Amino acid sequence: MDGGDSQGSVAAPAKKCSRTSLLDSGEDFEVLDEDDIDDDPPPLEDAGGGEGQNPREHRVNKEADPEEDSEEWLDVLGNEKLKKKVLVAGKGRDSRPQKGQDVTICLKIFLEDGTLVEEQPELKFTVGDGDVMQAVDLTVLLMELGEKALIQTAALYAYGTYGRCEQNVPPNAELSLEVELKEVRDAADLELLPPLEKFLLASGKRATGNAHYQRGDFAFAVNSYGIALQITDSSSKVDITPEEENELLDVKVKCLNNMAAAQLKLDHYEAAFKSCAAALAHQPDNIKALFRMGKVLALQGEYREAIQTLRKALKLEPSNKTIHAELSKLVKKHSEQRGAEQAMYKKMLGNPASSGTHKRWTNASWSLSWKWLFGATAVAIGGVALSVVLAARN
Repeated sequence: MDGGDSQGSVAAPAKKCSRTSLLDSGEDFEVLDEDDIDDDPPPLEDAGGGEGQNPREHRVNKEADPEEDSEEWLDVLGNEKLKKKVLVAGKGRDSRPQKGQDVTICLKIFLEDGTLVEEQPELKFTVGDGDVMQAVDLTVLLMELGEKALIQTAALYAYGTYGRCEQNVPPNAELSLEVELKEVRDAADLELLPPLEKFLLASGKRATGNAHYQRGDFAFAVNSYGIALQITDSSSKVDITPEEENELLDVKVKCLNNMAAAQLKLDHYEAAFKSCAAALAHQPDNIKALFRMGKVLALQGEYREAIQTLRKALKLEPSNKTIHAELSKLVKKHSEQRGAEQAMYKKMLGNPASSGTHKRWTNASWSLSWKWLFGATAVAIGGVALSVVLAARN
């Protein structure tokens, strides 16, 4: 499958939105070139199509109103939020695609008022890989080859609470989709895939993961990055040059870095640490992997190790403001933690200063007591001697 087509409806339009990015600005290294910042997912790529209302399609949607003949609609998930209706019958149940197979569909997306917001006549994706919106990924499993269906979906299985500004899809928008299943085929054997096609396929999955990350769907992002890693790690039965091998390795490290970023968002610290460690195993001086590993260690309370890791990253990029800021913050936290620990130990063991004063006072008291006792003894002995002398004279 062509990696450039694998992004589907998820990785859409390059047109910028006014909505603030979900990415932490602190993770976008200011000193790095913009083209090299792989952890800053790009905006959704333009999937084509046009805006405006299509009268014929608006009529189709009106005719397919579930309130008029609800018996023809299939409640896919049993929650009334995702429904499917057959417009043109297909070639039978045996022609339905299976998870992991590649399909080609014709997709049209409408708002509730019938406005056509997107059209893709040849959309290719792998079923179950999360390359397209959930509504399509779920319902295509119930479609037959050659079938044309109408799908009504809640925002939950479409573009969610953010909408899609590139196609003027508002937040929380319910959509109507017209889907035609045009082709079903088995996925390519990764071992027989030429290196360039494998690179494009893995890059497409990574782009899909970036799109999920940008929209805040971090679990889906982790899934897409994981699929990309399976592609890069797959063995090959075809010749591969050192340059092609390095290109695949570069994609792999970028996926590991981005996976760590998504795992941090999900508070999966152990998994994020392993992703960073795997990236550093291939590229020990990878600044982003060092930076994220430092953040993971800090979040786990391992300030000393975190500071050492960030110092290593800063040594590689002395002018990196992001690392400087993070390192300064951690040094301050570590200092405060050590101060709190010292105060706790003093409280547990008593006040050393007071103990020393008490000890000195006690020693001084004993010294005075012995001096007094010695003086009194001397006086007594002198008195006895004087008495003996007087008695002898008498």
